[in-house]
Amino acid sequence: MLNSKPILLVDDDRADAMLFNRVLEDLKISNSVVHLANCKEALEYLRCQNNKKPFIILTDLNTPEMGGLEFLRFVKADDVLAQIPIIVLSNAGTEENVIESFRFGAAGYIVKPAGYQKLTEAVKIIHKYWTLSELPNGD
Repeated sequence: MLNSKPILLVDDDRADAMLFNRVLEDLKISNSVVHLANCKEALEYLRCQNNKKPFIILTDLNTPEMGGLEFLRFVKADDVLAQIPIIVLSNAGTEENVIESFRFGAAGYIVKPAGYQKLTEAVKIIHKYWTLSELPNGD
């Protein structure tokens, strides 16, 4: 996507993560992907100073141990992590989830597209937007 920093994908569905990686490969998006199965692991990853910070986070809302809304709240309350854009990519597209996600600082909310072609289109749009956007250079 925008630079050499990784993309953090938080999703407990391995098939969705594999499909996401395939889409990135097919679109020739060369950023590495850090895939974690739940938001608790993602928060621990982000707080570890030895890990390279992602330039964008894509998270599902429904992950075990810690949900996406709680994750958003923790990340956006942290002065260092708050600058990282978080896009919710979830099957849970209820109005309440959308409102709460934005209330806690989500940069976007996309209902998880079904199938390869629709996911490819969504990733293309996300990629185009975030390559045009200026982001803080924090590490």
